[in-house]
Amino acid sequence: MTVQTAPSPNIYQRVDSAAAEVGLIVMGALHPGRANAKQLDSGTLILLGAGPTFWPVLKSAPEWQGPDPVDRWSYRVVNQIAQDLGGQAYFPFGGPPYVPFIDWALKSGRTFSSPVGALVHDTVGMMISYRGALHFDQEFEIPGAHNSSPCVTCDAPCAQTCPVGALNTHSFYDVEACHGHLNTEQGQTCMTGGCLARLACPLSPGAGRDPEQSAHHMRSFHPS
Repeated sequence: MTVQTAPSPNIYQRVDSAAAEVGLIVMGALHPGRANAKQLDSGTLILLGAGPTFWPVLKSAPEWQGPDPVDRWSYRVVNQIAQDLGGQAYFPFGGPPYVPFIDWALKSGRTFSSPVGALVHDTVGMMISYRGALHFDQEFEIPGAHNSSPCVTCDAPCAQTCPVGALNTHSFYDVEACHGHLNTEQGQTCMTGGCLARLACPLSPGAGRDPEQSAHHMRSFHPS
């Protein structure tokens, strides 16, 4: 009698499962050679980002008690997944030189440039937080990408929400105006809950972002 076994899940499915266990989600995948991606010219690349359960997982990790908890945690966790599955880990921090994450994100077919210049993702909107990427030498099956920006049919509330117009369709991002606003009493709404323009994206609720997480990132971006 022949015993039939279920086929082993491919690497993409294993990455997806391993990421979910630590509060991460797959935010895109591509074949760098076919996509003409920067730095890599073959194999398969999978982009990982913070998911809805990321924040409580991070706060229970040992890195939470020290400096730069988000990056140190990401470095440990993504490297562990890479080691377990036979891939090479890359990170959007630690430079210069920096890895071309923006190029990879745009060429994944799931991330696009918004009307205000910031990136927008098909499921988490403008609340994007890439934590790492995994590159595998072999080329294997990955889900098809959307390749159509959600901004095409959107009224662009992201361009109309910032109280001081720091995110706009003309200069895209006025950094000085943004920091100046965050120093005011009115700017504390952004400091404690996250950038109003990014939150205005209709897809941003898909990130399941905890306001405490947004406040942590805002303090890193604009230290008092």
